[in-house]
Amino acid sequence: MKILLTTAAFVAFTLSLSPASAAMMACTSDNMMKTAATMGGTPDTPAKMAANKEMAMANTDMSNGKMKSACMHYMKSQKAMSMK
Repeated sequence: MKILLTTAAFVAFTLSLSPASAAMMACTSDNMMKTAATMGGTPDTPAKMAANKEMAMANTDMSNGKMKSACMHYMKSQKAMSMK
């Protein structure tokens, strides 16, 4: 749990430095569930397929206890969904 909080704090700090940080959500399991639920209602596009791939890798890494890697994939998923 301590590693999760540390990782989430690091990701939040890193994202606060970028101008696009307002649209990004922190790397937590709750936010990952919300993102996955939101993606279900969007039309099928190449961006959605890329985001789904990144979310699958994030879920795999989280299951294996690799939170840093899971957060990296989660952020890539959010970026993919924001592409048009």
